[in-house]
Amino acid sequence: MENERKKKVLISQPMATKTDFEIEEARARATRVLEEKGYEVANTLFDGEWYNPTNMHNRGVVFIPLCFLAKSLEAMSQCHAVYFCKGWENARGCKIEHEAAVQYGLTIFYEEG
Repeated sequence: MENERKKKVLISQPMATKTDFEIEEARARATRVLEEKGYEVANTLFDGEWYNPTNMHNRGVVFIPLCFLAKSLEAMSQCHAVYFCKGWENARGCKIEHEAAVQYGLTIFYEEG
């Protein structure tokens, strides 16, 4: 059907110890795999002025990583599946996203290799 939407997927990836290049490279790999499976990847690259650390502090955000996790969980609410990049089990935000995906019955994919 023309009006049928693609299933959406969230990419959960460790970021704390990664360079921007490593994050972008892992995301690109995951996106290729997921698009081959017919999924549309949810946008969880929260950037722009709204997410500038100074602006976030000015809005009263105390724990910036927790704010990003909240936005990720909001994005997950619009998804059918979650793809976990290598190392997810060592990243606290990814572990919380994983538990949410399990508890709410989303399809789960893990990066291979």
